[in-house]
Amino acid sequence: MDSKESVATLKGVGKQATETLQEMKIETLHDLIMTFPYRHEDFQLKDLADTPHNERVTVEGRVESEPSVLFLGKKKSRTQVRVLVGRHLIKAVFFNQHYIKAKLQIGAIITLTGKWDRGRQIITVQSHSLGSRPDGADFEPVYSLKGSMNQKNFRKLMRQALDLCKEELEDCLPLSLRDAYQLVSVQEALEWVHFPPDGEALKKARRRFVYEELLLFQLKMQALRKKNREEEGGSQIDYDLHKLKQFIAALPFDLTAAQKRVVNEICKDMKEPYRMNRLLQGDVGSGKTVVAAISLYAAVTAGLQGALMAPTEILAEQHANTLAQWFEPFGLNIALLTGSVKGKKRQLILEQLAAGEIDILIGTHALIQPDVQFQQLGLVITDEQHRFGVDQRRILKDKGYNPDVLFMTATPIPRTLAISAFGEMDVSAIDEMPSGRKEIETFWMKKEMFGKVIGRMEKELAAGRQAYVICPLIEESDKLEYQNAVDLFQQLSSYFQGKYSVGLMHGRLHPDEKEETMRAFTEGNISVLVSTTVVEVGVNVPNASFMLIYDAERFGLSQLHQLRGRVGRGSEQSYCVLLADPKTEVGKERMASMTETNDGFVLAEKDLQLRGPGDFFGRKQSGVPEFKMADLVHDYRALETARKDAEKLVNSEEFWRSEETACLRGHLEESGALSIGRLD
Repeated sequence: MDSKESVATLKGVGKQATETLQEMKIETLHDLIMTFPYRHEDFQLKDLADTPHNERVTVEGRVESEPSVLFLGKKKSRTQVRVLVGRHLIKAVFFNQHYIKAKLQIGAIITLTGKWDRGRQIITVQSHSLGSRPDGADFEPVYSLKGSMNQKNFRKLMRQALDLCKEELEDCLPLSLRDAYQLVSVQEALEWVHFPPDGEALKKARRRFVYEELLLFQLKMQALRKKNREEEGGSQIDYDLHKLKQFIAALPFDLTAAQKRVVNEICKDMKEPYRMNRLLQGDVGSGKTVVAAISLYAAVTAGLQGALMAPTEILAEQHANTLAQWFEPFGLNIALLTGSVKGKKRQLILEQLAAGEIDILIGTHALIQPDVQFQQLGLVITDEQHRFGVDQRRILKDKGYNPDVLFMTATPIPRTLAISAFGEMDVSAIDEMPSGRKEIETFWMKKEMFGKVIGRMEKELAAGRQAYVICPLIEESDKLEYQNAVDLFQQLSSYFQGKYSVGLMHGRLHPDEKEETMRAFTEGNISVLVSTTVVEVGVNVPNASFMLIYDAERFGLSQLHQLRGRVGRGSEQSYCVLLADPKTEVGKERMASMTETNDGFVLAEKDLQLRGPGDFFGRKQSGVPEFKMADLVHDYRALETARKDAEKLVNSEEFWRSEETACLRGHLEESGALSIGRLD
C-alpha cells in the first residue's frame, strides 16, 4: 500500500481516532510510521545480583508463598507475596491490586517489572504477567500521545501501518553511504525502531535514522551556502601580503597560534571570488579585535573600505580608539559614526566616506542609515552579531557590492550548535588565550555570607578599583523571590554613602541614561555598578576587578561566563563571587563548573549537556533545529560526518544528476532549499 494513504484506512481508526491522530500531525501512513517512540520500556530479564539499588528491573520467578493483603483504606491496598528469582527469595509488593491474590498460586511462574530495593530485597511491582515472558518482547515502544489515544492501541496501529507499507518505501540513503557506514535499510530501521527484537537492533535503527536526519539537515545548510555563493557572487580581494605582514609585525604583541590560524582562514576567504560569510567566535579577551583589525587592513591594502558595526556607542568608541592606535603609523583614516555624532561633524564624515577618503568606518546602527554611502565597501564586520537583527546586518552588507562579511561573537558556541545554527556559514574559533593573562579567581558562596563578600569587595574599592554587582531582576517581584537591582542599589548606596559612589543600570533606562551611566563607570566616576545582565557584552573597564553575581543559579553557564568576563581586563588580579543557594543537582553542578575553569568553550559544552540545545542561548533559538531522533549533545560525531558528506555531495555534479540521489534532492525541493537550480 502507498504510504501516502490516509490513516483512516487502518482498522480501528474511526472519526475520533482520526481527529486525535490529526492533532498529533499524523494524516498519512507515512506520517504514522515516522512517528518515533521517545523511549522504550526495557523488559530484558536481569540478574538481581548485578542490579543497583532503586533501579527499575524485570525478573522472572516462581511464587513461593500464599499472598497476603493489607487494606489501607477506601480503594487502597498492599498485596505481598514471596517469589524465588534464581537464588534470591524476594518479596513482591503490589499496591491497589488486591484482586491479584486469586491469581498468585504457589508454584506459578510470574514475570515482574518494578523498582528494586536491594537492602530490603523487595520489588515494588509496576507491571506483571503470569508465565514466562515471550521471546522478542524485551522492548516496548512508548510514544508521545494526545487525547484518548493509549499506548496499546497506538502500537496496534503502528503494527498495521508497517505491515501495509513498509516494503513499498524508497530508501533515501544512497547505497554507497549505507555501505560506507554499515547502515541498515530503511525497512529494517523502521521495524527495529518501533518493535526491536533486542537492544542491538534498536541501536542499529537509531544509528541509521540519526545519520539520515543530520544528513538531510546538513544538505539544506550546504545547498543554502552554495546558493549564497553562486547567486550573490562577490569580489576577489587582492590584498598586499607584504604590507599585511608589516602591520602584524608592528603590533605591540605577538599573535597566538589560534589568532594566526583564524587570520589565515579569513585571508584565504578574501582571496576567493565568492563572498565570505564567516562566523568568528572567541572567548572574552581572546583577541578577536586584532583579528578584525588585520582583516580590515587587508581590505584597505586592496583599495577597498571596511566597516565595523558594534551594538553600543561605548563598544564602538573602544574599537575606534584601539584601531586608531594600531593604524596610526600606517596613515589610515579611521572614523567613528554613532548616534551622538551630529551636525557638521557627521556631514563631513559622510562626504569623506562617499569620496573614499575614509578607509575604515566604525560605529553603531548609525552605519545603516540611508545617507551613509561608501565609495567601495569591501569588508563588513559585525561585532556581537546576535545583538543585531537580520535586517540590520543585511542593510550594512548592501552598502557595498556583495562585500565580504565577518560576524564576531564572544559567546563560545559548542561546535555542534555552531554547525547546526550557523550551518550556512564557515566557522572560525579562537580557542586559545594570550599568554600572561591572569585567570579570574571564582568563588561560590551561600547568600548568608553576603556581608563577608561585601567586605572583600571593599578591599578592592579601597585599592582604587571598581566592582560590578549583578542581579537577575530589575524590581521586586511577587512571583520570584530573587534579589532585584533597585533594592540592592538603594542598600549599597546607603552602605557606601560618603565613601564610594554607586550606579544603577538596567534595561528599562532610556538609552541616553544607559550611555551616561556606563560612561561614568568607564571613566571611574562610579565605583560600584549595580546592574542586570545588560552589561553582559561589550563593556571594557580595565579597572574593574570584582564581580558579584547575586542569585547566580538563575543564569546559564554561558551567561555567567560572559558576565564574569567583564572583569579581568586589566593587569590586576580579578575576582568573581557567585552568590547562590541552588536547590537542584544541576544548579550545584553549574556553580561548581564555574569555579573549576575559565575556559568558555569547556563551559559552553557543559552548558549544552546540562540544559540542552533549545535553551543554550537562554531562550528558544530559532536557528537551532529540533530533531526527531538525533541529539546534538551525544551525536556530535555523526553531525560532523553528515556535514562533510553533505558538503561533498552538493559540490559534486553527480549529486545533481544521479538517480541514486534523486530522493535526497526531493527532500531539498520540499524544504525550499533547492532553488539554486540543477547543474545542467
